[in-house]
Order: sequence, then structure tokens, then C-alpha cells
Amino acid sequence: MSPPEASAVAAPEIVIAPPERWRPIDLRELWAHRELIYFLTKRELQIRYKQSFFGISWALLQPLIFAGVFALFFGVIAKIQPPGDLPYAVFAVAGIVPWLFTSTAIQQGAGSLVLDANLIAKVYFPRLALPISKGLSLIIDLLIALPIVIIVILLYGVGIASTIWLVPAFLLLGVVTAFALATFLAAVNVKYRDVQLVVPMLIQILFFASPVLYPGTAVGDTSGHAWSYIYSINPMASVLDGMRWALIDGQPYPGTANILISVGSALLLLLGSLLYFRRAEDFFADVI
Repeated sequence: MSPPEASAVAAPEIVIAPPERWRPIDLRELWAHRELIYFLTKRELQIRYKQSFFGISWALLQPLIFAGVFALFFGVIAKIQPPGDLPYAVFAVAGIVPWLFTSTAIQQGAGSLVLDANLIAKVYFPRLALPISKGLSLIIDLLIALPIVIIVILLYGVGIASTIWLVPAFLLLGVVTAFALATFLAAVNVKYRDVQLVVPMLIQILFFASPVLYPGTAVGDTSGHAWSYIYSINPMASVLDGMRWALIDGQPYPGTANILISVGSALLLLLGSLLYFRRAEDFFADVI
């Protein structure tokens, strides 16, 4: 065989194909970029509290301020009575802490890709790292604020429930819900900037559709009312009512069926959001 023929046989064949429409999330790639996620999370915390008078104390002051305002207007003036004659201030702070995390995570996560457009256009990294870093920085705030809930409960002379060990499970459901919505909205926001206007409205609707100001029992009896099942499609219904039940003695159990509906809804939302994010990810740098 002549030398030209030998080189022709040895040459590899390169096939260029379009990316798959639906691709799973590569967890190994995210793990390989864990240091990047760490520094992005650190950057978020530094930006949030840089040159701030109260600094990290805002994570404690925010729920206390909101709880005081809600207790005045809805507990004293509107006279909304939580289950079990629970003081409204205790009821409010137990719902506001996880709600503040969820609403802030959705709002900041939805704009994460657009805010870091220069970074996306210059270098490759798993784009999912941006909404993840937003969420992780807010989880730190959530963990700082949780002791405030326990302190308020004890100050009002209310007992801590023996099911307190289940609080992380309900908070995890809230984290999944917030991350799913933030990821989906972040991907859509790259192409359609109307999302920046829709997100505040969506958060307001979710606020009134969740038992932040009122108990979930106001919608339907938790033992099996049809409306309570429909209501539980919103995962935040089980997050807030479940946290109050797990943390505060004497609060009604949300119902196993209701919790399962919320968990299923959150997981479906997460799956759909991740699939859409991966499908759109290849075009972020071109569109943004």
C-alpha cells in the first residue's frame, strides 16, 4: 500500500450532529465545577451585604418586621384566628421565614442568567451553576432565620412539637419548588425579557395562593376535602402548613394525601424545568 493510501485509511471520520432536543442534567459536570459554584455563592453573599449597615442581620430583621406588620393588620385588625388559638405573631413568623426564601429565590434566580450575560458569552461552564448559586446563598439566610422562629414560639409560651425533626423535609420541598420555578423562568428570561415583568406578578399570585397569612384549613378540611387536594397542587401549601405542624405544638396535620400531591407536583415541576433548561442551554450565549 502506498503512503498516501495508508494515511487515507488511518484518518478518523468526524461526524457533526445537532445537539439532542432533550438531554439529562449531567451531575458529574456540576460536581466538577463545584468550586465555581462555591465562589459564585460567596460572591452573592458579598454583594448582598457589602456596605450594608445591618449586614447579615437582615436575615433576622426581615421576618421579624413582616411578622409584626402582619400580626397587627391581620391578627389585631382583621382578627384572623389561627388553629388551636395560636398567637397570630407565631403563626405569621413560622410562615414568613420559608416564604421569604421562596419568593426571593424565584425572583433572583429568574434574573441570574441575564445578570451574568457577559460571563456566559465569554467562557463555558454549566449554566445551571448560576441559579444554583443564587439558591445556595439564600439557603444560608434561611438557616440563620430559623432560630428566630423558635425564639418567637418560646417567647409566646407555645410548645415546640415533637415532630420538629421533620422541619427540614418540608423546607426541602420549598427549596425544590423555588429552584424549579427559578430555573424555568431563568431559561425563558434569556429569550423573552417580559419575564422580568411577569415574575413580580407571579410571586404576588403565589403569595395569596399559599397559606402565608391564613391557615390552609380555611380552604378545606385537611382530612380529605376535595378543595384541599386541588389546593395542594401548589407545593407551598404543604410547605407552610407542614412546617407549622412539625414545629408548633397543636397545629393540624396537613394530611398525607395532600403532602404527596404537593411532592408530586414539585417533582414534576422540577423535571420539566430542568429538561427545558437543558434544551435551551446550548443557545444561551447566542441569544443573551
